[in-house]
Amino acid sequence: MVSSNKRVLVTGGGTFLGDSIASALIAEGAEVTLLVRAGLEDQLGILGQRARWATADVWDPASLRGRARGHKTVIHTVGSMIADPTQGLTHHRLNFVSTRNVATMCVSDGVSHMILMSSVYAPWVSGSYIRSKREAEQYLARVGVNGSIVRAPLAYIRGQKRSLFYLLMTGLGSTPPISWLGFGRIAPMPIDMLSRGVARIAVGSERTTKPLYLPSDLRRLNTRDEARGRLPFRAEEGAINTEDATSSVHPFDLLDDDTPFGWIPPTDTRK
Repeated sequence: MVSSNKRVLVTGGGTFLGDSIASALIAEGAEVTLLVRAGLEDQLGILGQRARWATADVWDPASLRGRARGHKTVIHTVGSMIADPTQGLTHHRLNFVSTRNVATMCVSDGVSHMILMSSVYAPWVSGSYIRSKREAEQYLARVGVNGSIVRAPLAYIRGQKRSLFYLLMTGLGSTPPISWLGFGRIAPMPIDMLSRGVARIAVGSERTTKPLYLPSDLRRLNTRDEARGRLPFRAEEGAINTEDATSSVHPFDLLDDDTPFGWIPPTDTRK
């Protein structure tokens, strides 16, 4: 039987970050439920066969009622770095309002721990986006739920083609002594490393004593071989190819990275 400590609900099903974290949680032995916005169910792919899922809209509090009941932890991944104020999609609405609604769900459903996926500050990240994330962090700190904040850097899939700028930032962030000057804190991070770290925060014991996690903590929660990408998930560990459980495949190769931190609300609904 799965321990009650390993029953985890993840918002943002059908997205790059949400599905990545769900895959990592399954590899850690967690029982995962994904919240998926109506219409995105097909994007879950094989992950939908390995995790429970339910439809909900984090911008519609009524749709969240009861969704987290029976879960020990909720991981909130939804939001966006890209705002469109002409459509009512401000950074405040995308990142703060969704966090407020999910935190309220946690309180109502008796969830003892909520993890908020936030962001580290970097020169290439919008100041308005960072402010909305900090506002969400402050709200989580004062609402009636045990909260943990993960300030994550931008994430990428190993082996995927990236711009020269981000390749340079990654290199500087992993090369002492330059990395000691702050580049190590803001450098882009492989999505498997980020997701594995978050999963281990969710199912581990240290969550009760650490309210804030930085990129250095996520790296620490990976083994040296995992950090170097030498240990890809096997099919029987993650939410991948169940027909060939002997082949080594990387689960994150199957994920869509169109929206870095989750889906955005329909533009015709501006709650």
